[in-house]
This record gives sequence, C-alpha cells and structure tokens, in this order.
Amino acid sequence: MSTSTHKQPLKLALSEAHHAQLRDHLFPGDGLEAAAIMLCAQSSLHRYVVNRVLPVDHSSCLARLPDRISWPGTAIEEAIDQAEAHDLTILLVHSHPGGALRFSATDDESDREVMPSLFEASNLPSILHGSAIMTPDGAIHARLYDRQLSITPVSAVHCAGDELLTWRISEQGELMPKPMAFSAQMGLDLKYLTACVVGVSGTGSIVVEQLARLGFGRLILIDFDKIEFKNLNRIINATLEDARNGIAKVARFASIIPTYRSDIEIFTLEASILTREAIELAGLADVMFCCVDSLEGRQLCDRTAAAFLQPLFDVAVTIPTRQTRVGIAIGDVCGRVDYVKPGGSTLADRGVYTPETLRREYLQQVAPDELTEQVAEGYIKGIADEAPSVISLNMRAASDCVMEFIARAYPFRQDPNHRRARTVFSLAAGEEEYTSETDFSRAPNPDLGRGLLEPLLGMPRFSISEVTL
Repeated sequence: MSTSTHKQPLKLALSEAHHAQLRDHLFPGDGLEAAAIMLCAQSSLHRYVVNRVLPVDHSSCLARLPDRISWPGTAIEEAIDQAEAHDLTILLVHSHPGGALRFSATDDESDREVMPSLFEASNLPSILHGSAIMTPDGAIHARLYDRQLSITPVSAVHCAGDELLTWRISEQGELMPKPMAFSAQMGLDLKYLTACVVGVSGTGSIVVEQLARLGFGRLILIDFDKIEFKNLNRIINATLEDARNGIAKVARFASIIPTYRSDIEIFTLEASILTREAIELAGLADVMFCCVDSLEGRQLCDRTAAAFLQPLFDVAVTIPTRQTRVGIAIGDVCGRVDYVKPGGSTLADRGVYTPETLRREYLQQVAPDELTEQVAEGYIKGIADEAPSVISLNMRAASDCVMEFIARAYPFRQDPNHRRARTVFSLAAGEEEYTSETDFSRAPNPDLGRGLLEPLLGMPRFSISEVTL
C-alpha cells in the first residue's frame, strides 16, 4: 500500500439530518446565540464524523445574547458521560446570528475556560476536542484543541445530502465560494477532495480515469485482482505486458496517473473491500465510488460509506437475454447508478442486495451443488463469457456515475437532485428512468456515523481481536 507522509488537514463530516437538527435548534428565531454539542468518531487520523447531536436547552444557558452564550455545566457533563465510553471527540457548537463565520475574541475566551474540563475526563492522550460555529445560512466552521490547548483548524466541513455541501475556509479566513460546474475552478476545487474507488476493472477503471483527470487531489484505489488477458478489452490503460506479468489493477493506475498528473496522491491496496485494512483505508475518503461486481462487495461499500458519512455512488451494468426459437438473444442493455446519501435509503433498503441474494452468491462461490439452479453470472446474463465486448456500455455507465457526482457537488440540473436517487437507462429502448429518494423505504441504520468505533462496522469479523488472531 502506498501512503503519504506529510500532514493532512483536518476534516469534519456530518449527515444531512444532523445538519438540519443543528440549524433548527441553533436559530430559534429570537436573534440570540444558542448551543448544541456534537459527539464525533474518527474515520481516520485526519477526518471526524458526527455520531450524534445533543441540543442544549435554551433555558439552561446562564446567558444568551446576540454575541455571547454561557455554557451550562450540566450539558457539558452529559456530553462527557456519553463520549467517555467510546472516546468520542466533543465539539461545542454555537450559533452566530449575525452571520460572521469566524471565531471572536469572546469565543476564544470561552474555549479557554471550558476546554480543560473536557480533557480531564479522558485518559486517551491523543484525543482532541473542539468548538464550532454555525451561521444562519447553515455554514459551519470548526477547530480542534489538544491537551495543551494548541489549535488546529478544521479545513473543511462536509455535509452530504441531496447536494454535496462543503464549507472550506481559506488561509485568509474567508469562506471559499462554490465554483461553477465544468469550469477550470472546479478542477482546482477538487484538489481538496479524496475519492475512494472500490473495484478498478470494467467500470471502475473508467471512473478512476475520469476522477484523476477532473482534478481530485487524492485517490484511494482498492481491488484484489490482477490484470489478465481477458481484461484487456475493457480496462483502461491495461497492456499486454501487464497481463503477461500479472500486474495488480491498482498498481497499473498508480503508475500511469502520475504520467499526466504531478499534483495527485494515490493510495492503493491490493485487497478486497471485505478486509479490515481496506475498510480503514476507505475511511480516509470524502466520497466513495462502488464499482464492484459482487453483492457482498456492495454490502460492504454500503455499510462503510454509512459509517464514515461518505456520499456513495454505486454503478452497475447488465445485459439481460431472452430465449428465442433460434437461440439466445439480447433482451436489453442496461445501466444503473445509485446515489446514497448518509442517513438516506441504503442499497439494502433499495433491494440492490438482500439476505437471500447474498446467501445465493455465497453458495455459488463455496457450494454451487447446493443450488437447485445455478445461473451463469457476468455481464451477459445466462452466458459464461470471460471477455465480453462491453467497454462502450461500461463507459456510458461510468460517465453517468461521475456526472451524478458533479451534479451534486456543483449543481447544474434543472430538476431537483432528490428526484434522482437512482438512474436506470435502457439502451435497447432508448429510455432513462429516475427514482426519487422518497420512493424508497428507509430502515434505521446502526452503522451511521460509527467511524472507527469497535467492532468495525458493528461486525465482529472486523474487530481488532478477530483480525489479529
């Protein structure tokens, strides 16, 4: 695995629901400052995710003024009690009704008084606590303290809803504006983002190529497989020499991207997403692209993105067939892109995988004789074809996937984004269908905002004790 050695900026991510909860509570309409507390888990050394929000009752504050608030000791004690069990980071957040997205001298003084009490309750030497402010438009600015009360600013706060909101503060202390889609400034803005691509093969290789050339500053590439001759007709940049030498798919991209990008970091892992190492590496990313061809892989991407509060873009293609009098014929040529926002309907909620289909996939791998009917899996359903000529279909689907990201990070569509939680296209019929987020049911999600809390993803198989045995 390749890694970077220089210090990374701190980032904070919260769900759309937590952001709405904060905004509603912090701005009750009286023009006075209000307070809440965010308990945060880590998704990496440099990225924190909001696990829960604790509103501070307005009447419990000793003073609420347009430019000052006094923190009640009972609210802080409650936050310490809840954070202590899992060594969660405590962020004290208050509103700035006047709209200033910068910490005032009054804020500095308040932090110097309150922060020491947060550290007294924790025995973890490396833990950080901090404070944050929110303005009426919903923008958030945060900073973290160590035990010596040295400040590290949070460089960006991310909130993935129907749109991908980012509040990034410049070195001059100003909120950086959102650039226009497809502009050169968009490419510069993307340098601050890290994308994780799981599965770097048919669709995944094309997604990676686009993300690298668009301008992402860091790419995390996860795939266990090596390049084979049968892959050469659909994996971008793969060569005959790669196939002869069995070069890892992720290694090929790690070597080719620097030939046209000198300002990009690439992390690679030659492993399945079904490993603790891969899940932890994925936690570094701001956004995840799922380009795998297994249901279990999709399940892990689904749960990982929820735990790390990452927007998830899942892409798939298929070519259904039908039986005719003269043999098997193409029934359709289809592609699907799902956008999953943290706290929204998951791929499981949408039926992309179910316990039964996961079980069937498992039996196909380990005990195919137990199945009453085994269907050949692959691009063309019912036909075992190791080298299908599908690069054109893959390119269409991969481009739709990346365009879905752009439309949410730099909005340009005329229709509201919430109407396109899922896009399905049929090339045979020349049609596209869209499914709204509200059309999917949503079950409670225990993975949401877990970060690196043990057991990882709430699954004992990924706990430290299990992995190290």
